[in-house]
Amino acid sequence: MNNKSRGNIIHIDESPIRFERLHRRLPKKLKRFLPSGGGIAHDHHGKAIFGFTVFLLSESIIFLSFFFTYVALRLSTKNWLPPGVSGPEISRFPVLSTFVLLCSSFVIQIAENALNRRNINKFRLFWLITICMGSYFLVSQAIEWRNLNFGLTTGLVGSTFYLLTGFHGLHVFTGVILQIIMLIRSFRTGNYNDGHFGVSATTLFWHFVDVVWVFLFSLLYIWRPS
Repeated sequence: MNNKSRGNIIHIDESPIRFERLHRRLPKKLKRFLPSGGGIAHDHHGKAIFGFTVFLLSESIIFLSFFFTYVALRLSTKNWLPPGVSGPEISRFPVLSTFVLLCSSFVIQIAENALNRRNINKFRLFWLITICMGSYFLVSQAIEWRNLNFGLTTGLVGSTFYLLTGFHGLHVFTGVILQIIMLIRSFRTGNYNDGHFGVSATTLFWHFVDVVWVFLFSLLYIWRPS
């Protein structure tokens, strides 16, 4: 079912969720996560971002299942650390890499805002800085893994730690690859003149990766159940 408005096809919003009402009430920064106009045919960016947001919500369910499993195992296992194993500790590498990763969220947002204002050179600069910061996190994590006194097969502490940090590291690696692709595409003349869904999606993905790491860091390094 559709109507025509100013030459654009409008698909009537018949879903149980009234997107248009939410669109009017949400802050400007959150409006981009919902399709506008009940799904205007030409609103490809809005619909694509909404679809990508749903994808990230499905990813969050996977991480939540890992978190709850880790908490349940940690609380139900008496001898969590085998003899001679200290477990992951707050040291220079995880603290510094966490700081860099969190700061990269602000940097990548500056880059996207610059692209919104058609400042392509500023976008490239801050986008490249974000790539470097993400790469630094991955290298730091690899160095930390080499210096740990336990491995993947060292009881539950080893299997859960490497599974959680490895799965998150895979997402960070994916984010860096996406950023590299978006940076390369910025050198194609006029590539972002008609929109930049790829950049917006990559930025959103990077914020998601950072938020997940905050919970992971708290669980693995800070939380010490009695």
